[in-house]
Amino acid sequence: MIAVLCGGVGAAKFLDGALRAFDGEEVVGIANVADDEVMHGLHISPDIDTILYTLSGQVNGETGWGLAGESWRVMERLESLGGQTWFRLGDLDLATHLYRSARLGQGANLTAVTAELAAKYGLRIRLLPVTNGELRTIVTIRDDTGDTRDVSFQEYFVKMRHQPRVEAVSYRAGREAAPTPEVLEALHSARAIVIAPSNPVLSIAPILAIGEIAETVSKRRDDVVAVTPIVQGRAIKGPADRVLDSLGFESSALGVARFYADYAGTFILDDRDAELAGQITALGMKVRRTDTVMHDISTKTALADFVRATIEEA
Repeated sequence: MIAVLCGGVGAAKFLDGALRAFDGEEVVGIANVADDEVMHGLHISPDIDTILYTLSGQVNGETGWGLAGESWRVMERLESLGGQTWFRLGDLDLATHLYRSARLGQGANLTAVTAELAAKYGLRIRLLPVTNGELRTIVTIRDDTGDTRDVSFQEYFVKMRHQPRVEAVSYRAGREAAPTPEVLEALHSARAIVIAPSNPVLSIAPILAIGEIAETVSKRRDDVVAVTPIVQGRAIKGPADRVLDSLGFESSALGVARFYADYAGTFILDDRDAELAGQITALGMKVRRTDTVMHDISTKTALADFVRATIEEA
């Protein structure tokens, strides 16, 4: 069994390839839920939903998130009524959130509801939210007036289009934000743990902000493989490069490697960043190089197959 720490778009692409490359072996996705939001009374889990839609072949190929063939009549009517529409939910997408929210309201936990949705979408993967409790990413931004203030991740990422300078990122956990038994079992029993090519600060760090998970992953460091989400100083998707720079981390694969140095014994570096290999090795990490950019199913599978080979040679 392979356990994969997951964010959204990059992780979903990697998992799409992993289900082919690790054919016959169970793949368990451990998903970030610190981006979750309650909008219009509905519980929305963006990273989980991006994985559901991608692996079921229903994702919007242009954006990498949301559903293909979406319509927006509900949002259009809500806007005409003066409701909040900065976080746009498509008509088809709403069905997922309605189902999740109803089941949570009936007393099911997020792990059970996610398993139900994965089955309904016909997925072979075991997809686990990192916690059933409340975990939220808080972004401290500096606005145009020079003042700083805290906003939710979705406000920063969607409403503000991840444009403001980030001064700090923190993770607020409720009393029940403990790792689920299913997550701990997966992390302990997996033959390897993969950190998907997701935003290290906004997607993976919230998972590691749960102390028991950070401790478990660091103890298994020799079995952990991290895949860079940054190539030639640029994020493949989203604001990872700008956020790393804002927080004092080098906006490069080396900066990502430094971020993961306590957790991952092996780092997958893109061929285009080969000159960084020596500095990453100096961090005490093994370095393996390949093309890490996933354009289509063949490149997704090729990257996952490279990760599989890396695990098997360890």
